[in-house]
Amino acid sequence: MRLSRYFLPILRETPKEAEIVSHRLMLRAGMIRQEASGIYAWLPLGLRVLQKVGQIVREEMDRAGAIELLMPTLQLADLWRETGRYEAYGPEMLRIVDRHKRELLYGPTNEDMITEIFRAYIRSYRDLPKILYHIQWKFRDEQRPRFGVMRGREFLMKDAYSFDVDEASSRLSYNRMFVSYLRIFARMGLRAIPMRAETGPIGGDLSHEFIILAQTGESGVFCHADVLNLPVPGEDIDYDADLTPVIEAWTRLYAATEDVHDAARFERETPEDKRIHTRGIEVGQVFYFGDKYSKPMQALIAGPDGVERPFQGGSYGVGVSRLVGALIEANHDEAGIIWPEAVAPFRIGLANLKVGDGATDAACAELYAAFQKAGVDVLYDDTDERPGAKFAKLDLIGLPYQVIVGPKGLAEGKVEVKTRATGDRQSYPLAEAVARLTEA
Repeated sequence: MRLSRYFLPILRETPKEAEIVSHRLMLRAGMIRQEASGIYAWLPLGLRVLQKVGQIVREEMDRAGAIELLMPTLQLADLWRETGRYEAYGPEMLRIVDRHKRELLYGPTNEDMITEIFRAYIRSYRDLPKILYHIQWKFRDEQRPRFGVMRGREFLMKDAYSFDVDEASSRLSYNRMFVSYLRIFARMGLRAIPMRAETGPIGGDLSHEFIILAQTGESGVFCHADVLNLPVPGEDIDYDADLTPVIEAWTRLYAATEDVHDAARFERETPEDKRIHTRGIEVGQVFYFGDKYSKPMQALIAGPDGVERPFQGGSYGVGVSRLVGALIEANHDEAGIIWPEAVAPFRIGLANLKVGDGATDAACAELYAAFQKAGVDVLYDDTDERPGAKFAKLDLIGLPYQVIVGPKGLAEGKVEVKTRATGDRQSYPLAEAVARLTEA
């Protein structure tokens, strides 16, 4: 993509309303624009990151055996009345009446609707287990939206829902999603720690929040330091095998949010030099809630004994749009964002330091064509801005690699390659630069 043709509205000044790093940098880097309190337009650069985050989530859900569908944003209030949640949910729910006086709501979550879909089609234990998921926009009317996409009112979320014949099999589904979450966050370069947590309005008696340690986080967290060094399962993980050893390894050490923190247990189980008490950012949560929804909605299945019983369920959420902010909180410096390669909007920023010069224009055209042919995402800064402004822009938007082409280097037949994460700079002949940056 040529920058001269792209839409990248960089801000020179830091917006006053932005309280945390990710909000400031997303606004400055032209990733988002606020349209109303807690509601943002995703501009082209931000949308590319959002889509890459969503794709990783989708790939790992599919790998774990979940099946994708898509449910609407608007839901019938009557479904929520069946489960007793319509009045109980509170003012965060946006309630709507259409022209026919039907009561609707803008979905903050989908347990009620997915249960209604399940009961319409599934009748026997032979059709189980099933895990269905979608990636869809949600709305929660937060009283005080803040921190940009970290705590907005409208947000993109992945919801998965498991359906099983009994508690034992439902906990196997829970384990499957637990492991897939470890992989999702690790693929993005994040260390997310599963912590015991409150179930909140979702309900149930078993839940873990996946937390990234960060001082800007909303949640107070307590954990054993060794949990930071546990190995994440590889892509060859067998989801049909017994995952209990993996779950036990990740849950035997103390890790809890402040809502369920047990100070006495923490001190008893965690040596003083291993205790971590800090704040964290929630990027996902898994729940086992049994028959909380299936029982009141009479979503029954016939078991092996022929007796009909409510199915056992769980739900599993990943904040896709929230993750974009969390990634920036975990990966930035004074100059701007530092994107992990897996989620970067472009892999390479190509900077022509003397637009209009025959040699630099020709070299950039050659590099640009080679990167495109290799299938590498590249943003080519072909504008006539000063070199200093180009460097600042590339550092701000945080692309993993910068290829800098100027008359001085070309006089020696070389271009400079800067690695954004380390600041390392190396000069290479054009062909070698292409080879190094297009390696798998």
